[in-house]
Parts: sequence; C-alpha cells; structure tokens
Amino acid sequence: MTDSDTVLVVGAGPTGLTLACALLRHGVACRVIDRRKGPASEPKALILWSGALEVLRRVGVADCLVQRSLALSGASYWSGGKRTGRVRFGSLAGTAYPQPLCVPQSVTESVLYARLLELGGSVEWNTELVGARLAGGAHGPVTATIAVPGPGYGSGAAGGSGSTSDVSPRWLVGADGTHSRVREAAGIAFRGSTYARDFLLGDGEISGDLPQSEAQYHLTPEGVMVVVPLPGGGHRIFFDRDATDGAGPLSDEDLQALLEARGPKGWQVRSTWWRSTFRVHTKVAEAFRSGPVFLAGDAAHCHSPAGGQGLNTGVQDGFNLGWKLAAVARGADPALLDSYEAERRPAALRALRNSDRQTRLWLLRDGPRRVVRDTLLKVASLTGALDRTVVPELAQLDPGLESSPAVPGELAAPGSRTVRKAGALRPGGRLPDTPWQPLSGTGATSLHEFLAAGRHTMLVVQGGADPAEGERAALETAELVDRCTVRDLTDVVLLTGRDSRVGWDGLAPYARAVDTGRALTGLAGRDPLVVYVRPDGAVGAWSTHQGLPELAAGISVLRAPVERVV
Repeated sequence: MTDSDTVLVVGAGPTGLTLACALLRHGVACRVIDRRKGPASEPKALILWSGALEVLRRVGVADCLVQRSLALSGASYWSGGKRTGRVRFGSLAGTAYPQPLCVPQSVTESVLYARLLELGGSVEWNTELVGARLAGGAHGPVTATIAVPGPGYGSGAAGGSGSTSDVSPRWLVGADGTHSRVREAAGIAFRGSTYARDFLLGDGEISGDLPQSEAQYHLTPEGVMVVVPLPGGGHRIFFDRDATDGAGPLSDEDLQALLEARGPKGWQVRSTWWRSTFRVHTKVAEAFRSGPVFLAGDAAHCHSPAGGQGLNTGVQDGFNLGWKLAAVARGADPALLDSYEAERRPAALRALRNSDRQTRLWLLRDGPRRVVRDTLLKVASLTGALDRTVVPELAQLDPGLESSPAVPGELAAPGSRTVRKAGALRPGGRLPDTPWQPLSGTGATSLHEFLAAGRHTMLVVQGGADPAEGERAALETAELVDRCTVRDLTDVVLLTGRDSRVGWDGLAPYARAVDTGRALTGLAGRDPLVVYVRPDGAVGAWSTHQGLPELAAGISVLRAPVERVV
C-alpha cells in the first residue's frame, strides 16, 4: 500500500474535492476516484453561504470563487402578485462573506479541482468502486475493489476490456452521492422520504423586469416559482410540478407555460442553455461512520434545494473529516475520528429540517394556510425577524459543537482566574473575528484572515492591567504552550493589546499581532488567556496559563509524538 492509499476518496464532487484538499494541505496524500469522465459541466447547485465560504477560504479557493460569482443582496417572497416579505443577506457580522454567492456548482468543482492539482493531488476519472468489504466485522480493515473501464465505457458501469484491482486503504470515504456504493457496501441505511412533486429548472436568458441581485420566490396556489440571477448574465427559473403531470424531456415551451401561470406578466423564456427535471428526497444516513468507512455530502444526507443547503453542508463535511483524518494519520489520538459523526450528523439534520420546512411552506395549497403563511412572512419581514433568524440558520456559521467529544471546553486549573465574559469564547462556538496589526510572522490584517491557513492554532492573549507585566506573562505562557504542543502541527500566536516589541526579539517561531479590535484582549483577565482554535475556526478549548497541562492533555490532536510528524 502506498502513502496515497492511506485515504481512498470515492467521488470528486465539491465534498470529495474539499476533503482531498484539506488532507493535502495538512501533508497527507490521498487517492481520489470518480466514475465520471471528467469534471462536471452541469451548473446544478448555485448558492455558497458564509460557513462554506469560510471553509473554502481555508482550502485556498474562496477568493477565486468570489471573483467568478454574483453576490445576492436578499430574497423576496411574492403571493397574489404582491410582495409579502423580504430578507436581507448583508446583515451577518464578523465574516468576510456576509452575503451568499451565486456560483454554479460546475465552477465550484473546477476551482476545487485546480486547487487539488496545485497541491499535488489528482483524480482518477473513469474509475469506480465496484465493492468494499470489512474484514473481521464493522471495525476491521477495509478492502475496496476498483474498476477501471475499458474502451467500451459509456455512462456508468465498467465495460470493454477494463480491469479490477483490490486496495486496502486505512480509511475509505464515500463522497459518491445519493446512490452511494460506499454506503451500500458498508450496509448503512439511508432513511427519509421523497416529495410527491417533480422539480424543474432552466438556466438561460429570460426577458422582462427580472431581479438582478436578489432571489425571488413566487408562491401561487399551483406551486412555487423561484428566480435567481446568474453570474455573467441570465437567470435560473425553478418550478415544482405534480409527479404525474409530465413525461419526456423538459422543453423551453414547458418552462414558458409555467412562467406564464406563476410569474409576472411579460416575462419570456428566450433561450436556455441547461434544463433539468428531478425528484427531491429528504434523507439521512443512519450512521456517518462504520469503522474505517466514512460518508460525507450527498452520500450521508440529501436535501430539498430550498435554501441551498446541500452543497454547503457537504463542503463542511469534507473539511471536518479531512483535517481529522490528517491529524490521526500524523499521530493524533484515533478517538478524534469519533467526533466526525457526533458533529456533522446533527448539522446535517438541522439543514434537513430547515430545507424541509421551507419546501413545505413553498408547496402550501390550502387557502387559509396560505393566508397565515403570507401574514407571518409580512410580519417577520417588517420586524426584522427574517434577517435575525433565517439568515444565520442558512449561513451555517455557528458550528454548534458544544457537545462534541472533540471540544473539551474550559480547562483551567482549579483555583485559576478565568476570563471576563467567558460566554464570548464559547467552546464549540465560532471564534470572534478581530482586526489586528501584524508585528511579525503574518501579513494578515484580521484574526480570521490569519486562521485561513487552516492549521491548529494556539492563541496566547495578553492579560493584566499593566501592559509590560502582561507582555512578560504572555511571553512566558507562549513558551510553555510551545513545549506542550507540536510545532509542526500547531501555530502559536501572541496577541497583545499594544504595539510593543520590547522583549520580543529572537522569538521568530511565534507570529505576533496587536488586537486593535480588542475582541480577545478585552476578554482576558489578569492572567494570559490561551485559546485552542481548531482548523475549522471553532473554539476547541481555552484556559489560563495555570491550566496549560490540562489544556494540552485535553486536546487529543496535539498529543502526536514529534517523530510521527511529517
């Protein structure tokens, strides 16, 4: 078995590519296979929310995606020819991505694929998983059978003079979609339901007074129509239809008929460059892991397109699993992998509930219920409740990992002084961003920009009423942190409250910055504060310097012996 067979990733969509890039960025090679002939050309999913964009920033592709996208300012809801509500997307604070981006999935995949190649990875196209078996039960080693099709390859199964081979990766990851062969081979049930409606969409040129920077939802007794502007021009129109109403390929005439029935007068389908009809399921895998086999993305959960949650949830699955596999491959406690399902399955269930709730509101037919829905939308819009509740849920910025086994929490020693306003550093929550002035080791102008490298980070935040005393204590704490962790795995950052370099000479291993926004130095008490930040930006644990032994012992990812670090 070669190093690249440590992790076998089946599926090179957004989830699988994010996972592979995360592994490579952490120094762990992997093998990626996909039964398709090459990268996707269909636009499919459109929306990237803030949480996924922050993950993609850590992969190194967010800036490129921003350049090829269209930022959406909001979404409006229409019923009976009148606007009943509007949600504004620019209200999210503390993120570089306050608005969702409209970017076709084919573009997201192409950008991730280019990044994979840049990191030294590759995808074996026209290669598929035929089967997998676990020796000695669910927790035994896995053997995967891979087929490389011959000249007779068409749209799916291997054929012609193709060959098969068995490989034994340390871990097998199924990122191979709703009909996952990895999930089937692992015997993991996929439970849920299917909506009794077909969904139809078309991307193309639509004439009329269409929105140019927001999505519109037209809610009618016959069904829903969604209109979303596309980057580079054109629009996507999206409809539901009774599953028994149509057969055969979808045409522009079909879309025009639905547009006339549900949309404003005068809108016209001029031409389309992509059309699709599909059924929608709401399902989740009974487990996201079986021994060395993991599921991510659509293989683990599938959603209604409402709210654009599916791809975003899958990207976060991929990154979460990627950094954890990399840490264990480099010597961290294997128990870290238990936290993948504990963290990502609840996140998937939340996304499923949100998208299902929106879909059912879309599809209301009963007159009195429609009146109630429209009234609630109007009131929630006028009071700002839509902005305060709907947008954060869809953005998926708050990881909500308080109960994760990988979040030990506050690990201060008995009797030590804790930080002020500790709730602002909620273990399992998202680390607050703060502008900072770099002093050494980084050109970043904010904390989150620095964290975009996606490494494990120990922040040593200066405390104390006296600046000089606080700086000395912070330096001493940083040296203790350095001895408690593995430098090749961990960045140590000193965060001070003023621009001072006194006593900081000769400390090249530490990045240093001034917390000009006071988001963290304002929390520290008399003692320096130590915060462990995971590669995904979540607060893993915090402590004062007296609790450093407890902190180091509580973070399994930092217990790798130095000789295992590559």
